[in-house]
Amino acid sequence: MSKYMGLCSLAISYFLFVSTIVAATDVHYCDSNEEYEVKVKGVNISPYPIARGEPATFSISANTDTKISSGKLVIEVSYFGWHIHSETHDLCDETSCPVAIGDFLVAHSQVLPGYTPPGSYSLKMKMLDARKKELTCIKFAFDIGFGSSSVADM
Repeated sequence: MSKYMGLCSLAISYFLFVSTIVAATDVHYCDSNEEYEVKVKGVNISPYPIARGEPATFSISANTDTKISSGKLVIEVSYFGWHIHSETHDLCDETSCPVAIGDFLVAHSQVLPGYTPPGSYSLKMKMLDARKKELTCIKFAFDIGFGSSSVADM
């Protein structure tokens, strides 16, 4: 019986460890009444919570009914409701282009500076096509923990 309990304890510990490394987050469309051409199925953030000064990856799984040859991702970040950062990325740098009809993944990795304050953040991402037509717009929350940082980062 103790061998079974040991294996069970190990399995539970492994599950708890893995569940803190990658997190799926609740995603909301910017306009719940809009019929976006790109449907977002989910967002995974790894590691979670994000550690300051360490790489973090945002993976967005989506689906499209139309081929996308190029475009932009426009990202806005807020901290406790205050807009603090904006950036724009070429869609083809974050996924394979052209994006074929069906499921696809957009992945972006970034190292946040060591001086980034821990806490709750919200992110708004718009996906635009080459003609600047909005293909989707999503919002989600994420946390930055107290993770690694050093005086050298400041």
